[in-house]
This record gives sequence, C-alpha cells and structure tokens, in this order.
Amino acid sequence: MSRFASHLKERHNSGAIAAEFALVGPLFVLLLMGLVVYGGWFWMAQGVSSLAAEGARAAVAGLDVAERDMLARAAVTDTVDATILSPDEIDVAVASTTRAIEVTVSYDASEHPFMALPALVPPPPRTITRTSTVLVGGY
Repeated sequence: MSRFASHLKERHNSGAIAAEFALVGPLFVLLLMGLVVYGGWFWMAQGVSSLAAEGARAAVAGLDVAERDMLARAAVTDTVDATILSPDEIDVAVASTTRAIEVTVSYDASEHPFMALPALVPPPPRTITRTSTVLVGGY
C-alpha cells in the first residue's frame, strides 16, 4: 500500500473515532460526576458515623443522664474539626437507659459543596443520620 493510501485510511478512521467519543464522552462525564457526588456523600456519612461513635464512647464516662448527654455532645463538638463536616449543620440526640447509651448524629448535607454537583445524576439523601449504641455495665 502506498503512503498516500495509508494516510487516507488514517484520516478516514479519525472521523469515526471522533464520532465514537461524541457518543461515549458524555457518559464518562456523567460517570465521573456520579463518582464525585457519591464518593463525597460516603465520605460525609463516614464522618457522621465516626462522630456518633465518639459521642457514645465519651458518654460512657458519665455518672447520670445529664452528664452523659453533656459528655456526648462535647465529644461530637470536639471531634467535628477532624471531619469535612460543618459544625453548624450537626444535630446530636442522646438517649440513655440503665442498660445502654444511644447517640444519634444527624447532618444536613444540603449546603455542602458535594451536594451542589448532582444536577445530572440522581442525588443521594440530603440528611445523613447515624446511630451508635454502647452497653453500660458489662455484658
């Protein structure tokens, strides 16, 4: 095959490659957007779960219900700086019985930058809630 014929064949294939990319490119962009949005959401959910666990661990040291509540809230407030979460959007609920302490942390993620991206992908839930329970007094 001559140089000219091989050059024409390469030019003809490059148009097909551009057409294929025009079909597949938007799908890759949507996939990338989905990875970023849901990856960020799972990162925030892990942070909320960690805050609930830290609050429950700290609450074990309390002698009564009021002290357990105060210790759990203080632990969550002190630990939130180690996460990507905004302290203003966190809500802490502490339920204490004679057998267990349950710390529930809710985070309103609607104002987080990750949640501004899902215009083209189905959005994850805007509120992330995680609960951690610690038994009191042994097994």
